Amino acid sequence: MRASALLILATVALAGCTRPGPAGYQGYLEGDFVYVASPLAGRLETLAVAKGARVAAGTALFTLERTAETAAGQQAADQLRAAQARLEDIKKGSRPSELSALEARRDQAAAAAELSALELTRQESLFKTQVITVSDFDRTRLTHAQHLHAVDELTSQLATARLGARSDAIAAAAADVSAAAAAKERADWSVNQKAQSAPRAALVYDTLYREGEFVAAGLPVVVLLPPENLKVRFFVPEADFAALTAGAPVRVALTGRPAPLAAHISYLSPQPEFTPPVLYNRDNRAKLVFLVEAVFDAAAPDLHPGQPVDVTLAK
Repeated sequence: MRASALLILATVALAGCTRPGPAGYQGYLEGDFVYVASPLAGRLETLAVAKGARVAAGTALFTLERTAETAAGQQAADQLRAAQARLEDIKKGSRPSELSALEARRDQAAAAAELSALELTRQESLFKTQVITVSDFDRTRLTHAQHLHAVDELTSQLATARLGARSDAIAAAAADVSAAAAAKERADWSVNQKAQSAPRAALVYDTLYREGEFVAAGLPVVVLLPPENLKVRFFVPEADFAALTAGAPVRVALTGRPAPLAAHISYLSPQPEFTPPVLYNRDNRAKLVFLVEAVFDAAAPDLHPGQPVDVTLAK
């Protein structure tokens, strides 16, 4: 009887020393922050949000001083209008008053040619009857020819004046318009980059500058945390890690919340987060833990990075 009692006590003691399987994995919340910055430097003129506020997508966050960029934009706009006006001008040819002057000169030349033709006819009859000399007839004939050439010349000048500039000049002017338009687009971009807005609905996690301070190019001014960027980081022992797969559902329990939140595994670390300072063996392999990340199935805007959580595998 005594031996049986001792055996029962030993069995109970061994059972009490047996380590139970883990009910869950410990972890914490982490956030992938959005750092909003301007690609251009400038003095912080307006900070439109405060730390801890929640903003909707498109909400103005901050504005940098942009006097120089605005002036450059106005200059680019004026240069574009000038280039467009030059292009339209060379397409039109001469002005109406200039065309009218050419037409009048052509008409005068035509009248002179008509008069010289009549004179040539009379001089030709007189020359045939030998009333005038050869030199007088030649002078009349050449004068008529000169008047005809003048009519042809003025007719060609009038046609050219109506055509406008040559195709190469028009192409060059069109290229100037395109270059001016590109310069204006760049100037407008510079103006717009001095004012930044929220790319999506988010929590203003932090503000890094105060109004009046100079902000270097590319340095963030506002730090945002969209709710969908919250994730869970927890650590799994080596013995349980092999059974986990990406996309597997998990339950995330937080202190103060009556029910756990649904999530799924998004990342499995290929390397252990902690290794003992000795070679692997059966005794110390149990000390290995692997980092696992999970994202929530639905955004939870009332959660915050750093909150401790307990993660269990969903059945």
